[in-house]
Amino acid sequence: MTAAPGSAGVYARIYRVVRRIPEGRVASYGQVAQAAGGCTARMVGYAMASVPPEASVPWQRVINSRGSISPRTGGDGHLVQRALLEAEGIVFDAGGRVDWERFGWRPRRARRGSSGR
Repeated sequence: MTAAPGSAGVYARIYRVVRRIPEGRVASYGQVAQAAGGCTARMVGYAMASVPPEASVPWQRVINSRGSISPRTGGDGHLVQRALLEAEGIVFDAGGRVDWERFGWRPRRARRGSSGR
């Protein structure tokens, strides 16, 4: 998928947020959108679909708000995503969902006056 014109700045912000999600944790598309600011959960989905193969963006750590992997149209990306998450220690229940209490990412909020680093 190719990035929409003018989306480069938004995608860069989204990628910065996703890089902060530690191994063994997951975040929802909406959670990433809120942390990145100025975008929607759908835009986060588009950004994850547009991650270049050589990029160091752990796209697999972003799942839907129900705690499951969103199906892809065509291909086996959802199977790859699940395998990558399981390799990080993420456990799925019988319904294919992740326990948010156990595996959900809780980002630290930037303090006022902080540079956000």
